[in-house]
Amino acid sequence: MTRRLTVILVLLIAAAFAGGLWWVFNRPALPSDTLTVYGNVDLRYVSVAFNQPERIAEVLVQEGDLVHKGERLATQETKRLKPALDDAEAEQAAQQKLVERDHKGSRPQEIDQARAALAAAEAEAVYAKQQYDRLQGIGIESHNRAVSRQDLDSARSALDVAKARVDQAQKTLDLALLGPREEDVARDEAMLRAMAARTALARQHLADTVLLAPVDGIIRTRLLEVGDMASPDMPVYSLAITDPKWIRTYVSERDLPRIHEGMKAQITTDGLPGRSLDGWVGFISPQAEFTPKNVETPDLRTSLVYEVRIFVHDDANLLRLGMPATVRIDGAATPAPAS
Repeated sequence: MTRRLTVILVLLIAAAFAGGLWWVFNRPALPSDTLTVYGNVDLRYVSVAFNQPERIAEVLVQEGDLVHKGERLATQETKRLKPALDDAEAEQAAQQKLVERDHKGSRPQEIDQARAALAAAEAEAVYAKQQYDRLQGIGIESHNRAVSRQDLDSARSALDVAKARVDQAQKTLDLALLGPREEDVARDEAMLRAMAARTALARQHLADTVLLAPVDGIIRTRLLEVGDMASPDMPVYSLAITDPKWIRTYVSERDLPRIHEGMKAQITTDGLPGRSLDGWVGFISPQAEFTPKNVETPDLRTSLVYEVRIFVHDDANLLRLGMPATVRIDGAATPAPAS
């Protein structure tokens, strides 16, 4: 009897131990504060092209080169644009002098000349008046028929002409004192602005013959060569933007409430064992989609998922386009804050 009880007791202990082991290995997992997702490195691209059609003179960078914003990438020929700029600058300079003359008014010498002309006209008028009065007086007092009507008319006509010259000289002096008309000044100033605009445009055309990098990045593709005709719709380079890079991944609807924008993340790749990069959740798609074929997840491919972008600063340029990456989002058990 005692032996039977001992066997039963041993069996009960063994069953309890086995049950304990089963519970340890099969118990429901506690909610983790880290969400692990998988994706690939993605980049944005810029098609870099000249602003005007012209033949390429130089190609300064190669595929794979790291370039910085403002760096020279290529140049165009300038043999047509430089003369055009010189011509525009010359026309603007000439018009500028004309406007300066308008604002300064008449020169002192021109005013003095107008005054001298007026004085001469007045002297001629005085002499003509004296001649007319003398002939008229002779004819009235002596009834001398030697003074004909024709002589008197000629003297009168000469006096009228002299008075007209005085009036003309006076108006010439007035105009010299007043200077150019306001309408003429406004017209000349408007022409100067138009010429300045043409000069600025010609100068910009010349500056546009140098192709500059719009952002920091890596030359992905060189599309044109020296001698090719470049134009705004024909890019010279395809430039991959390196900052920021992001990991394009997908999260199931079940895990979506666990994350929100701004959460910290760690990015690792098979090519960088033991090393991780810091990142953050930068974008969560508001629309669900079926799992893309190029994404490996533990879930079924037919399930609905949401695109998530994990942004990362990669100063050492370790991540390459399309590289598979593992992302661990810290604090993912915390519910997303209400927006």
